[in-house]
Amino acid sequence: MLRISAGLYKGRALAAGSDPQVRPTMARVKLSFFDSVQEGIRDSIFLDGFSGSGHIGIEALSRGAEYVVFIDQLPEAVAVLRKNLDKIGIESDHYRIICGDFNRSVIQLAKEGFQFDYIYLDPPYDLLEVANPLKVVFKRGIYKADGLIVLERRGSTRFDAKYFERWRSKEIGREALDFYRPFPPTPATQTK
Repeated sequence: MLRISAGLYKGRALAAGSDPQVRPTMARVKLSFFDSVQEGIRDSIFLDGFSGSGHIGIEALSRGAEYVVFIDQLPEAVAVLRKNLDKIGIESDHYRIICGDFNRSVIQLAKEGFQFDYIYLDPPYDLLEVANPLKVVFKRGIYKADGLIVLERRGSTRFDAKYFERWRSKEIGREALDFYRPFPPTPATQTK
């Protein structure tokens, strides 16, 4: 069982599901992320990409996020996520669940004008060997100018985001968190 570590719903248990394709973020990785951002979560708009059972986004809601969008393409994971949200009793006007492909979902969110303060991505680790989930985030501009993008990966996987500045990386056991932000504007882009 996973537990919410802080905030309004602290101590509440969350189901992880039994699908072997769903790999919940380890508690110490989750705590490391939330310790890094501290109170910045309060009143934020948060994207939980590749959300699985949703415990990162639910933790964000517990800590005061205003709104969370959950994206996962596995119907089994989304069913567990819905069960977790219902069990805790979180009002549906504080979140949105998208069961679908990550890239297509981001494209749709961009069309709707979404911009996020925090984007947390926990893709299947093997995906990072063949794809860059940050590319669509960059191309569709779904982050605020001062937004933070965090990618969870296997520590042994070398990953170059290209589109964002990695300003911090934390190794937590066999996992790692990479913290990205938009590149600072260059003098040429400031005059446009």
